[in-house]
Amino acid sequence: MPVRMELSRILIRELTEMQLIELREVVPEGTDSSDIRSFPIVIGLPEATAIERRLKGIQIKRPQTHDLLASVIGNMGGELVSITINDLSDHTFFATLDVKAADGQVLHIDSRPSDAIALGVSEGVPIYVEEHVLEAASRDPEMESGSEDPADGDEE
Repeated sequence: MPVRMELSRILIRELTEMQLIELREVVPEGTDSSDIRSFPIVIGLPEATAIERRLKGIQIKRPQTHDLLASVIGNMGGELVSITINDLSDHTFFATLDVKAADGQVLHIDSRPSDAIALGVSEGVPIYVEEHVLEAASRDPEMESGSEDPADGDEE
């Protein structure tokens, strides 16, 4: 069963291409904070900047790829309802854009987590992580340190 998560921080280091975002479990108020799970994802600088821009509400003159995708989804009668990080293999995360089509069917469109989060932040949709992914990411010492294969498919 997917677990609701939130983007808890973004770390941009402009001198390197590898940036970090951290997802943290959303839990009911009053829950012991030591039980809250979190993990980092290594992403590229363009995606990190796009996420940061959306978080800060900074508008730019021309649409970027994430803006274009949001426009295409909306103009085709769809609605982004959530994003789901659904797999972790060899330190590479996989995700889907969960789009409700005009006919009501929910489509799960493959995406890199960084692109999904950049789009999801601007649309204000929930982030979910499959339990098996959260368990693997939470116990993997390389994930704890934030290190990840730079050729993980989430970099451009």
